[in-house]
Parts: sequence; C-alpha cells; structure tokens
Amino acid sequence: MNNCFYSEKIKDDIKKRIMGKSYKEDCTVPFEELRYVRVLYYGFDKKTHIGELIVNKAIASDIVAIFTELYENKYPIEQMVLVDEYEADDNASMAANNTSSFNYRVVPGSNHLSKHALGLAIDINPLYNPYIQYTEEGTIILPEEGSKYADRTLDCPYYINEDDLCYKAFTKRGFTWGGFWETEPDFQHFQKSF
Repeated sequence: MNNCFYSEKIKDDIKKRIMGKSYKEDCTVPFEELRYVRVLYYGFDKKTHIGELIVNKAIASDIVAIFTELYENKYPIEQMVLVDEYEADDNASMAANNTSSFNYRVVPGSNHLSKHALGLAIDINPLYNPYIQYTEEGTIILPEEGSKYADRTLDCPYYINEDDLCYKAFTKRGFTWGGFWETEPDFQHFQKSF
C-alpha cells in the first residue's frame, strides 16, 4: 500500500496543470520548494479514492503520514483534487468540499500571503468546516454554502474538533488548527510554521 502514498518533485505534467492557475505568474515560491503528493482517501461514499495535493517540501512527509493514518482509520473526506480543477478559485473549491493545499493567494480581505501560498497549509472538508470572520460590518462565512455549518453545536459527522482524528493527526505532527482563532476561526485549516 505504501506505493499509493508518496510525494515527489513537481514534474512537467503537473507544472502544465497549475501554471497560470494556482501557480500565478507572480508566484515567488520556486517549484523546487513544492512537492506533488498522491494518497488514497476514504470517501463519503465509503469507497477508496485517489487524492492529490501540492504542498511545501517541508511538510510533504508529514502530509503523507497524516493521510495514511486517516485512510487506515476510514476518516471520511469527500474530495481531494488540485484547486486548479476549480481554476484556482478558492471559494468554488471550498463550496465543492474539496480538500486542498497550495494556492498562491492572499488571505481573504487582506494583502498578505496565505500559508496556502507557501504550501504550508491545508483545508480539510471545507464545506462542513467553514472559515468565519467577525467584522464590524457583520460576519463573513466562506464558503457561503457552508453558512449553516458555522453553528458548531450541530450534530454533524464531518465537523473537525479537538476530539477528531484529523485534528489529532495534524497537531501531533506540529500543525496548528485554525479552529482556535478567536476573531477568524477557520475550522477547515491546518498549518505549520518554521
């Protein structure tokens, strides 16, 4: 099964898929810093699927280990394709509940780069684990389609919380969880800093 979970340097066929999409013309992250990751995951349909991500080489082995653990424990993930399948539109990818990582972009509502732009963050089942921003003008929930899941008291099997296997798999490997952020909780989001 190990040959179903691996990371490798970004090859030309992957470069063609992401150029001008998640890998923007102004991208400052060299391809040498990124890795293509291929894993198996256990779908909402209770079947095995092939997933793919692009991450920073610094976390590639962690990501392979995490998704191996999640798969072995039948942790449900609905979809895992490169964000480029959605033309690198983060909102469209989240609305489709797509688990993804690298996307050279800024944090919504800001001008500073997201950890996703460096390949150091990953969003898991984002429709059910939305990003919530509390502002003076009101509350912003992304994706908008996940608004009802902002209520974390609902009985939803796809919620990430502190008792969740996904939370434990990431945090024991040094990742932090966006669900703890007070003014902008991001329940889908795990990131690692160096």
